[in-house]
Amino acid sequence: MTEPGFEALERELEQIVTRLEQGKVSLDEAIALWERGEELYKLCVGKLDAAQGKIEELAARVESAKPSA
Repeated sequence: MTEPGFEALERELEQIVTRLEQGKVSLDEAIALWERGEELYKLCVGKLDAAQGKIEELAARVESAKPSA
C-alpha cells in the first residue's frame, strides 16, 4: 500500500478543518477529527521537510558543479 501524496493529505486535512469549523459534529466525532487532523498535519510537515531537504541537496549539487572563476 502506497502512502498518499502531500496533496491528498492536505485535501483531507482541509475537509476536516471545514467540518470542525461548521460545528455540526458531535463532541466525540470532533475529537476524532481533531486527532486525525493532527496526524495529517504531522505527515504534511514531514513531507515538506523531506522535499526541502531534497531541494537543498540538489541546490548544493548545482553549486558544486559550477566551474570556478
